[in-house]
Amino acid sequence: MTGTSEDRFLGGRVIVRQPVDGFRAGLDAVMLAAAIPASAGDTTLELGAGAGTAGLCLAKRVEKLTIAGLEIDGRLTDIANANAAANGVDERVLFVTGNALDPPAEFRKPFDHVFCNPPFHDGQASPDAARARALQDKGRLADWLAAGLKRTASGGTFTLIIRADRLGESLAVLPIRGVTIFPLWPRVGEPAKRVIVQVRNGARTPLGMLPGLVLHDAGGGYTKEADAVLRDGAALTFRRAQREGN
Repeated sequence: MTGTSEDRFLGGRVIVRQPVDGFRAGLDAVMLAAAIPASAGDTTLELGAGAGTAGLCLAKRVEKLTIAGLEIDGRLTDIANANAAANGVDERVLFVTGNALDPPAEFRKPFDHVFCNPPFHDGQASPDAARARALQDKGRLADWLAAGLKRTASGGTFTLIIRADRLGESLAVLPIRGVTIFPLWPRVGEPAKRVIVQVRNGARTPLGMLPGLVLHDAGGGYTKEADAVLRDGAALTFRRAQREGN
């Protein structure tokens, strides 16, 4: 496939072709997939699926899980569906070309779990149109959050990964209850650059901050906890949400 490279995730168990130019999925997608508390038989929806990395990592971790992905770029949709077939999950993972903020009729229904890695960068846009579309929110981050919540079933979860300095404006849009924040710390003692935010729709628990995950050790390698997620496909456990219930 011209213009793409083959990348491997979860210790090589997930193979993803993605464009050489433009936005390329990496650690953020894997961490997002690890945070979704899905079980076999659940329905899930990804908004802005790209080449399908997050959805495919989730499908590899949770068997018998149905995943639908919306992606506005038709070329990426084709690549994502080819990736699903290459990983042997195309019977339960389907990507469709469509606008996450104005979805096709078949997606205007509740899903058990909704997730996204929304555009969350401001400032000067990349000269590459595809990369700019994937990264620059153009002041519409709140619209992405509203779209995700609208598709989340009562008692279900909406999970997103964002830049840490966009957390404040995100919380201003999200419900005041049922929100849990999971920071990703680059190293011990360093400020988080990314946070995972999970909303349990309709929950009455107050906003909570979890200890999160330290990504790198003093030597620059991944910590054993981060390696368990990135290589072994371990889940990120939002213990507070599980303990306190819905």
